[in-house]
Amino acid sequence: MQQSLHCKLPNNIMVSTDFVNYSKVEKYDEQTTHEIANFYTDIIGKLGEDPDREGLVKTPERVAKALQFLTSGYSQDAAKILRGAMFREEYSEMVIVKDIELYSMCEHHMLPFFGKAHVAYIPNGHIVGLSKIPRVVDVFARRLQVQERLTHQILDAIQDTLQPLGVAVVIEARHMCMMMRGVQKQNSTTTTSAFTGVFKDDEKTRNEFLKLISAHLH
Repeated sequence: MQQSLHCKLPNNIMVSTDFVNYSKVEKYDEQTTHEIANFYTDIIGKLGEDPDREGLVKTPERVAKALQFLTSGYSQDAAKILRGAMFREEYSEMVIVKDIELYSMCEHHMLPFFGKAHVAYIPNGHIVGLSKIPRVVDVFARRLQVQERLTHQILDAIQDTLQPLGVAVVIEARHMCMMMRGVQKQNSTTTTSAFTGVFKDDEKTRNEFLKLISAHLH
């Protein structure tokens, strides 16, 4: 039996993957793709390469599509995502989703940074579907970013929408702008954190969160 996955992404992007034939169909906004591709054709020439060389002929279009996907978070609404799976529940203990894979683009050099996000909240009458937490991370990661802002945007979206007793976010990431160029430090990792409510005010709660995200429980 043939199995397929179809999902719609922002900016008129649609991805369809056929698990039997391994075919993938992607649809992007044609005008946007064309305009970005033209810029990259010029850029390739300015860099001293031949944009008409066989290996580069389709590169501008590929880059245009990749950039639209990597910045698709601009047209997504994190609050709407969270509200779509909010449930009334009296559970009031810590909820943690850790080791969320994260890929973003540094706004200073437009080079990738990547790593993991750890997110926790303490419900105050409402919980949210667990898959929505990684989706919120992606909404803000798929923009031109700095890690510090990304950390607070994730935290603020959850705090403002769920109104929990507290939110905690820690991001650990490696930045290609530090590894490939600049200081060229290959093993450097940047860690950022942000806390609200009980995570900020109660050292015991905050330390419990930090201990749990550091533990190997599986």
